[in-house]
Amino acid sequence: VQLQASGGGLVQAGGSLRLSCTASARTFSSHVMGWFRQVPGKGREFVAGISRTGITADYGVAVKGRFTISRDNAKNTVYLQMNSLKLEDTAVYYCAARTSGRVQLRGPEYDYWGQGTLVTVSS
Repeated sequence: VQLQASGGGLVQAGGSLRLSCTASARTFSSHVMGWFRQVPGKGREFVAGISRTGITADYGVAVKGRFTISRDNAKNTVYLQMNSLKLEDTAVYYCAARTSGRVQLRGPEYDYWGQGTLVTVSS
């Protein structure tokens, strides 16, 4: 499975961005999808995850209430709507896919990763 993330950029604090991640696999709907982020010198942080059907989602504590994950299985795409962005949301954002089970908060539980897209929040 190849994952292509896009939508990153520069935004002012308080603003919004929507990230997209498109998968190459025709079996996209059978994958649990997640978003993680990473800043230099720190480990990869769980941001959000969504079940295969899109019914169930989970969020990291830092983004709960501000970010929304969704998916469109017909388009093989998962989205991350980011609102009320803060300076500390600045990071490289990665989408990931896992082929079994439920949404997991740990990066090693995911089987495939996209290349990352940079989000920079300025004051």
